[in-house]
Parts: sequence; C-alpha cells; structure tokens
Amino acid sequence: MVSFSFEKKISYFLVLSGVFLARELRAGGCSDLDVQGAMSKVNEVTTMEIDNPTSNISNQISPKFSINVLQLLKSAQMQHGLRHGDYARYRRYCTARLRRLYKSLKFTHGRGKYTRKSISESTVTEVRFLHLVLYTAERAWSHAMEKRQLPDGPNARQRIYLIGRLRKAVKWADLFSHLCSIKGDSRTSLEAEAYASYMKGNLLFEQDKNWDTALRNFKSARAVYEELGKYGDVENQVLCHERVEELEPSIRYCLHKIGESNLQTSELLQIGEMEGPALDLFKSKLEAVMAEARSQQAASLTEFQWLGNRFPITNAKTRVAILKAQELEKDLHGPSADSLSAEKRLVTFDKVFTAYHEARSCIRSDLANAGNSENVKDDLNGLDKAVSAVLGQRTIERNQLLVSIAKSKLTRRRDDKNEKVTKPEELVRLYDLLLQNTADLSDLVSSGRDRKPEEVTFAEECQLKSLAFRAERCFYLARSYSLAGKRTEAYALYCRARSFAENALQKFQTNRNSDQVMIKELKTLYDECRSYSCIEHATGIIEEEKAPENLSKKISTISLSGADKKVEKYLLEKLDLYESAVGDSNVKAVPRIERFPPAFQSAARNPIVLDLAFNTIDFPSLENRMKKDKKGFISRLWR
Repeated sequence: MVSFSFEKKISYFLVLSGVFLARELRAGGCSDLDVQGAMSKVNEVTTMEIDNPTSNISNQISPKFSINVLQLLKSAQMQHGLRHGDYARYRRYCTARLRRLYKSLKFTHGRGKYTRKSISESTVTEVRFLHLVLYTAERAWSHAMEKRQLPDGPNARQRIYLIGRLRKAVKWADLFSHLCSIKGDSRTSLEAEAYASYMKGNLLFEQDKNWDTALRNFKSARAVYEELGKYGDVENQVLCHERVEELEPSIRYCLHKIGESNLQTSELLQIGEMEGPALDLFKSKLEAVMAEARSQQAASLTEFQWLGNRFPITNAKTRVAILKAQELEKDLHGPSADSLSAEKRLVTFDKVFTAYHEARSCIRSDLANAGNSENVKDDLNGLDKAVSAVLGQRTIERNQLLVSIAKSKLTRRRDDKNEKVTKPEELVRLYDLLLQNTADLSDLVSSGRDRKPEEVTFAEECQLKSLAFRAERCFYLARSYSLAGKRTEAYALYCRARSFAENALQKFQTNRNSDQVMIKELKTLYDECRSYSCIEHATGIIEEEKAPENLSKKISTISLSGADKKVEKYLLEKLDLYESAVGDSNVKAVPRIERFPPAFQSAARNPIVLDLAFNTIDFPSLENRMKKDKKGFISRLWR
C-alpha cells in the first residue's frame, strides 16, 4: 500500500480542484485563454503550498501550551532551598534544570565553540522551551538575591552586579510573557504577565527610584493574582492568596516612599516579620533603612549607663549594635510586650543576644588594638563588663520565659499543636540553667576592686533569685520522684522545697526593692509544697498498709504453669469494647493492635509410613533371572 505525505496530499487536492474548475469553465462557455489563466493561478497556489507547507495549516493546528507558573515556581523554591532562605542552592538547582532542558531539547549552544541560539516564536514547538526562559529568569533573580543576603550587605561593586542580574531577570521575564501571550493559553499568559510585572517591580524597588512605576507593577501583579485566586483548584487559590499577601508590604512601602501613606516605623517592622520568598527583598531593604537610621541615631549615643556607671563608647559599630539591642528591648519591656506571643518574644530575645554579642566582639577588638593606654583599657573593660552583665540579665529573662511555657504545658495531657507534654525533669533542667546563669552574673558583678553600692545590691538580688530558683528546682524534682512511685524520696524533697521557699520568702519580704511577682510565686510554691507533701505522706501510708494484702494476693495467684496469667486481648478481639489499644501517651507501653509475629498454627501434612515387616521377610533369589555380562577371549586371560 502506497502512502503519501501530507504535502503531497495537499498538492494532489489542488490539482484535482483545478481540473474540475477547468471542466466547469468550459461547460459554462468560457474561452481557452480564461481556462489557462485559471489553471496557472491554481498551479501558483500549488507551488506556493508545496514550498511552504506549514504556512497556514500549521498556524491553524498549532496547540496552546499551558503552564501553572506560580505553582511550578513555588514547588521548586520550597523543595530546593528557599524554605530556609538558601538562594545559592536554588540557583544551583536552576542551573542544573536548565542544563537538563537544553540537553533533552537538543538546543545546546554548540559543542566546541559557543554559538548562541535565540528563542523566538518559531522556536517554541513544545512547552519545555517556555520552561527554559522561565528558569533562566529564576536563575538570574536567585543570583541577585544571593548577593543581597551577604553578611555585611553588598558593597558598591556587588550592588552594581546585583542590579545587573535583576535587569537580566526582567529581560527574560519579558520574553517569557511575550512568548506565553502567543504560544500559551489565556491563564498562562496572565500568570506570565504578572510574573514579569513582579520582576520589574523588584528591579525598581532595589534601584530606589521610580517608585510610582514600581507601585504600578506591583499593583498589576496583585490584580492578576487576585483574579486568578477566584478560580481553579484549592491549592492554586491558596498560592494566589499567599502571593497577594506577600505583595502587599511592597505596595505599602512604595506608597510610603511616594508620600501617599502615613506608615509608621513600628508598622514597617511588623510587616518585616512576615515570611515568604517574595518578602526577602523587602526585608533586606527595610534592614538597610533601619541600619542607616540607627547609624544616624548612634551619633548621639556617646556612653552606656549601667548600675550608676557611665562608660564612653567610641566605636561606631559598637554604638549601632547597642542601639539595636536597646530598640529590641523596648519590644520586650514596653507597653506592647503583653500582646506579643511567646514565640515572637523568643525570636526577639535571639535578636537581642546577636546584637550584644556583636557589640562585645567590637569591644574586644578595640581592646586588642588599644595599645598601652591604661585609661582606654579601663573604659573598654568596664564597658565589656556592663554589656556582659546586661546580656546575662536577658539570658535569665529568656530562660524564665521558657520556664513559663513549660509550666503551661505541664498540666495538659496533650498540647494544642499535638506536641509532647512537659515532664518535671525538663523543668529541673531549666532551673539548673537559671541557677548557673545567676551564679555567673553574681560572680561577674562581684569581680573588681572598687564596688559601688548599686553593684552590691544587684549581687544580693542575684543571690535571692538563686534561692527562689533552688526551691522551684527542688519542687519539680520531687514531682518527678512522685511520678516514678518513690513516695519517701518525694515526701522528703517536698519538705525540703517547702523550707527553701519559706527561707526565700522571708528574705524577699525583708528586702525593700523586692519583686512582687516573685513573692507571689513563692507563696504559691509554699502552699503547693505543703499540700503535695501531705498527699505523698498519705499515699505512702496507704501503700504501706496495703502492701501485705497486695503481696498475699500476688502470692495466691502464682501458678507454676502460668495458666492463671492475665492475657491481654488485642484490638480485633475486643471491638465491642471502648478501650484504647495504643495506651496512654505518658506511659511507654507496647500497642496491642495485632499480634506480631503471628502465632504458629497447625497445618496438615502427608502421613509417615513405618514398614515394620520389611526386615523379617525372606525374599527369593533372583540371580538366575539377572542378565549376565558376556566377556571376550582376552578378558578371560586376566581372570
């Protein structure tokens, strides 16, 4: 059977149509010249169609590609580094992804000599060519963000390179939007347009100019994602709403720079606490602005006050670090501190520690370069001591916050987020840390020859806190022994904790500047120690009275065969009972869902036959029936 190509079929169809046209013209009375002219036009059309077979037909049947741009990028970003802000890893992934795409599409730029191949409308014959353009834009953007997150920030040369990479990302994003408008469906074209607008907004945001244009681009991207969030599956709607929320801070910041918004600094800081890859550029910009503002304010910070001492600050980096720590401390001790959640307060404590550690490193580097100037060394040593003492105070406050969180989880069976409940041993460990912190802080303040009255008072307060912490530690140690069933040890420790609490309470009440919150906690602890000691005493007496009875019951039920042993049923054997087969979460018991490995079961097999009469039977001789071997003449000679 002969097969024809698509082009030949078209040419044959046109030739046949020309023949039928000539026949109709002759039948209608037309001259031969008219018929020849019509046939020549048909031949021209046939030749043109054969020379360019994909001119009209390919345009009519070319498919429209579909890409869920936001879902594709979000999945790649979360799986390859951006969940933890690792832009270098994401850039390496984009490079490897591009290498695989180039190789699979056979679109490499030459083997030996580099020969650039551009991607145009005619090049895009499948959806992977659009992926090439998209991942090239992502690679340039991730490289720029990697430079943006350098520890000390990008310098002038690195910032020029950063802006160049953002320009490259905008170029490839525009090409992606253009190709998707021609080769993609309507949804893909809209998402590509929003992606290009987002990249343009990022470039202008980083350049610190044309804020109205950046605002227009961000708003355009937000409008597209808001419309796309109304359609599609649930996952796509959630991703679109998340992107809208990530774009909102950038839009508000652009309005603030234009002057159309009365945004306060505290509101900007609250926006900066939001998470997401789209907010990293905003965070870096906000941090740069805050650092510049701190450097301007640090010029007025010439000394550091602590316990009546004034220590001069000469290093600009030390001033900025201390000023940053003091601003963060306002969030912890200010009027809005009660509204902060425990998780946010812990994050703020970590930032405070980082700022004070940075200040200490700057102070110690200045000490190393101080030379032989004794006055400068004394000032730097005093400043180092003061910063270390404040750092110790904040460490105690952070550990006290951890204790309050652990106490709130101690009375629950299961946490709201399905986390493990707190055990008394964990509180004992936290109070050990608090005792070590107060001891270190007391030793630090007590060091030195000339001690002021403020320092002596502060050291006494540290000793009072250590007494309260020791009483709390003893109480939770008694609770751990109580849960273990050791009544005697628990009763002794409760009595000991009660005496510690009474002693600490007396000293706190005699002190004028005592902490009222601590006094209230000690009173509660004293009452709890008394009630728990009574409970342990009564429980111990009851167990001691019942010990002979329990022992006799156990002895009476002893069986050598083990038949009287209680057999616990499995889940499938007690489906009619509402009993847990997993056990309590606080008890380490083996779940009894199904017996594993399964018990042995008897199985049928072939019978064993024992032939007892075989050895007593005399069988007849069969030698006369056996075939004898015939031997030749030569073999007989050697018989």
